Amino acid sequence: MKTLIKNIHLITMDAQFTQFEDAFLTIAGTQIVGFGDTSQAPSEADFDTVIDGNGAIAMPGMVNTHTHVGMIPFRSLGDDTPDRLTRFLFPLEHECMTKELAYHSAKYAIAEMQLAGVTTFFDMYYFEEKIAVATDEMHARAILGESIIDKSPDSEVEFGGLEYSEAFIPRWLNHDRITPAVAPHAPYTNTDESLLAASELARKYNIPFSIHLSEMTFEMDKYYEEYGQTPVEYLSQLGVLDEKTLAAHCIFVTDSDIALMKEKQVSVAHCIGANTKSAKGVAPLSSMLEAGLAVGLGTDGPSSGNTLDLFTQMRMVANFHKTHTGNRAAFPAREIVRLATLGGAEAIGMSDSIGSIEVGKKADIVLVETDSVNMFPIFDVYSALVYSANASNVSHVFVDGKLVVEDKKLLLASVSDLRGNLAKEMTYFTEKALEFSEDL
Repeated sequence: MKTLIKNIHLITMDAQFTQFEDAFLTIAGTQIVGFGDTSQAPSEADFDTVIDGNGAIAMPGMVNTHTHVGMIPFRSLGDDTPDRLTRFLFPLEHECMTKELAYHSAKYAIAEMQLAGVTTFFDMYYFEEKIAVATDEMHARAILGESIIDKSPDSEVEFGGLEYSEAFIPRWLNHDRITPAVAPHAPYTNTDESLLAASELARKYNIPFSIHLSEMTFEMDKYYEEYGQTPVEYLSQLGVLDEKTLAAHCIFVTDSDIALMKEKQVSVAHCIGANTKSAKGVAPLSSMLEAGLAVGLGTDGPSSGNTLDLFTQMRMVANFHKTHTGNRAAFPAREIVRLATLGGAEAIGMSDSIGSIEVGKKADIVLVETDSVNMFPIFDVYSALVYSANASNVSHVFVDGKLVVEDKKLLLASVSDLRGNLAKEMTYFTEKALEFSEDL
C-alpha cells in the first residue's frame, strides 16, 4: 500500500527542525519513504491513496510517555478531594476494577488519544493482558507494563504483578506495535525485594522499566527520615536504575538527583497537568534538559489529568514553566513540540523508529488542519501548535502506515459504541462511586 499526502506544511522534528512550507510526504507499507518540497513530488498515479492536506500541518505522531488507560471510569470523580488516591482510587480499584472494565476503558482511552494525534503511549495499570488486546484491536503503538504493587485488583498474591508480568511479557515480546514492560508502582508501594525482582525481570528480557518517582511529599519525607537519602538515591543504591528506566513525575528531584539520573541514563515522563492539578508542584524541567536527560510529556491517567491529549500538556508546559521561571522566553514553542514528539520517543527508547519524520522511520503521522477559526493566521507553525491548536484540529492520523483517523473520524471503531460499551461495563463501578461520594 502506497500513500501520498500532498499540500501540507511539513515539520519533521528532526535534529535540525527541518520543515517545508509547501510539501508532500509518501508512505509505503509501514514506513516513511519520501518527503520534500511540492515541486519534487512524485506522480499521483504511482500511489494507491492520495490525501490532500489542504494546507494542514503534518507532524510526527505524538508520544504520551505516561498514562493509565484503564482509569477512564475515574475521570471527574472527586477531583477536588485532597486525599483522592486513598479515598477513591485505591478502594474503588480493589472493589470494582475487572478485566472487562479495564479492556473497555482502554479502547475508549486509545480512541481519545488517536483523535488527538497521540500514536504511541506508555501504560502502567492492571489487567494489562486485556489492555494489550485493546491496543492491538485499535492499531495503536504502546509500551505496556503491569503495575507491581503490594495489593492489586487482579491478584490475590502480594506483589502479584511480578507473577502476572512473567506470563504477560513473553506473549507480547515480538509484536510489531506492542512492547511489554516492567512497571513497579512506586518505591513507597514496593519492598526492596519486589523492586529488585522487577529490575531483574526487565533486564532478563531487555525491556523498559517504569516507576513513579519523587512525586509525593510524604515519599520524600519517608526516604529522608528512614535512610537519609532521596528516593532517587535510594533506588540507585539499590541498583534498579539504568538506561531502560523511565521515571514518571520527578517533581521533587534535586540537582544531585538529576546528576545521578544522567549518570544512570534514566529518562523522565513529565506530567505537568497532573502534577499541578494535584497541587504537588512544578518539576525542574529546565534543569533536567540542561543536564541532558531524555524527557517526554505524559498526561498521567484520565483521573489525574482528565485529558489524554498532548496539546493540553504542551500549553501547560509553556504557561507553568514560563511563570515558574519568570522568563517569557523560556521553553520556545518548537522545543515544547519536540518534547511531545521526538523527546517522548527518546524517553521511551524508540527514537530510532518514531518521533520524527525521516525516511525509514515508522509512518506515525498526524495532520493538524488549519481551516478552523482558531488556526488563522499562522506566523510560526510551532507557536500555532502549542498556543492555538487543540485536539479537535487533528484531521488525519496514521499509525504504522495505517490510517486510523480520517477527516476527524475514528476509522476502526465507533466512539458512540465504545462509550456505550464502557458505560454498560461501569454499572457497578458507578453505583459504588456514588456511594463513596455521598459525604463530600
